[in-house]
Amino acid sequence: MLKLFRFLKPYRWAVVVVMALILLQSLSELYLPTLMADIINDGVVKGDIPYIWKIGGFMLGVTAIGTVVSIASSFLASRISSGFGRDVRSKTFRHVENFSLQEFDKIGTASLITRTTNDITQVQGVLMMMMRLMISAPMMCIGGLIMAVSKDAHLSLVFVGALPILALTIYLIASKGIPYFKVMQKKIDKLNLVLREGLTGMRVIRSFNRFDHETKRFKEANQDLTQTAIKVNQIMAFMWPMMMLILNFSSIAIIWFGGLRVSEGNMQVGDLMAFLQYAMQIMFSLLMVSMMFVMLPRASASAVRINEVLNMQPVIVEKEKLSDDTSEEEVDEAVERLGTGGVVEFDNVSFRYPGAENPAISGISFQALPGEVTAIIGGTGSGKSTMISLIPRFYDIEDGAIRIDGTDVRDLTLEELRLKIGLVPQKALLFTGSVSDNIRYGKTDATDEEVTHAAVTAQASEFIEALPEGYAAPIAQGGTNLSGGQKQRLSIARALVRKPQIYVFDDSFSALDFKTDAKLRAALKSETTEATVIIVAQRVSTVMDANRIIVLDEGKIVGIGNHRELMESSDVYREIVSSQLSEEEIA
Repeated sequence: MLKLFRFLKPYRWAVVVVMALILLQSLSELYLPTLMADIINDGVVKGDIPYIWKIGGFMLGVTAIGTVVSIASSFLASRISSGFGRDVRSKTFRHVENFSLQEFDKIGTASLITRTTNDITQVQGVLMMMMRLMISAPMMCIGGLIMAVSKDAHLSLVFVGALPILALTIYLIASKGIPYFKVMQKKIDKLNLVLREGLTGMRVIRSFNRFDHETKRFKEANQDLTQTAIKVNQIMAFMWPMMMLILNFSSIAIIWFGGLRVSEGNMQVGDLMAFLQYAMQIMFSLLMVSMMFVMLPRASASAVRINEVLNMQPVIVEKEKLSDDTSEEEVDEAVERLGTGGVVEFDNVSFRYPGAENPAISGISFQALPGEVTAIIGGTGSGKSTMISLIPRFYDIEDGAIRIDGTDVRDLTLEELRLKIGLVPQKALLFTGSVSDNIRYGKTDATDEEVTHAAVTAQASEFIEALPEGYAAPIAQGGTNLSGGQKQRLSIARALVRKPQIYVFDDSFSALDFKTDAKLRAALKSETTEATVIIVAQRVSTVMDANRIIVLDEGKIVGIGNHRELMESSDVYREIVSSQLSEEEIA
């Protein structure tokens, strides 16, 4: 957890002020029992009423100062811990944004959500407690011991028996509970995973009537977490009564032996009462430490998980990177520096997913040229989407090279590379906001005319204008208030408004009817005359007019050519065509 404290650097002076305030608060609390002893010894016993008023007023002043200081330290500690949590969340999110899909696959989306929210909250809460108790508890314990010894050294021998028992009790209970805290965070991950799948997959669950199955999954994950939480809380629940038991026995011993000391004339009554208060302060400071032991293990486990994310280096490394505050002019310069080509070349490319025995694709070589449409077709699992994901470097290739305009994609920054590409993914994903916001996601400074033109080309203008609010119509989370075809057309419009050099359509026409598909492809021709267009499709009708069709089978190219050439030379392509088109259509 200490590694995360580097994020406290901007707050170092505020932390120093908190420590000073807590030190002052501790001193005021340690001084009060001595003042009370003076009132009893020199005021009550002697009947000196003015002295009682004098010292009593002084006690009120010390208490008021301690209260003000306590409020100020709590306020500052809250500000620091909240700022720390904000900074760590921000840093974690920015770091995760740099991950390739390989890191996402390794950790899991559900776990990343838990680490960015629950885990950081755990550490944030413990940090606030540490700032309050880190100085206060040791100060009260050590200061209380010194003050107690100063009142009566012989009576202080009670602590020799009580404190080791107290420390041993805390150690035994904490050592039993700590392992469970680490397990709890993993079980929260599991619960988050099941819950997320249940909510995002609600349509599938309803369509297959699997409510009972999903309820059982959630109940098992929830029950598993609950049982672990109950077990750890049962263990930690022993701490408080054991502390109080030791505390009460210590109080009895102090009053018993202290009474004997008073009766023998070796100790004054006021000193005995002050000694008893110092004993309470010592014990309660150890109780505060025990509370830290309850929260610290869980926060420590959370900190390890956060550091695991922050220390994970993306496997995709770029040589340079445009800064986060890159201006539009600098972005335009980067695009100009890359040229206005768009030639995509695969040179003997092979790739396998992490942990897989066999490569997903191997020996892939082809060129996609500007002004042409390159289509990729093949059976399910043949590697079509894998090939597409390698162009913008969602994954890095194992062998070979992918070049854009003769430059290896690994020699470009990710920002420069992706500025050249307009990708329409297989699964249309929209964000909350308006229709125009989602189209402008491809180009933030797009004008209304550009947005409208992109929507018209994508065959989306008709249904957009039919919405009550038109382009200002709100989009629900995940685009659930639109149909699959509408979401796909908005995704296509988002890529079109970008006006990139390379268009990549990953099975982006699957939810469209044949009429809309044909109209869309016809509209795209005039928009992409100077751009490179790469289309992955399942429909033969979508790829028939392509300049170049690449046929994939089990991760390898088994045919390249246009429709007519492949009908003569490729058995795999003929099988695909015959499975979709009638003999009249083929002819």
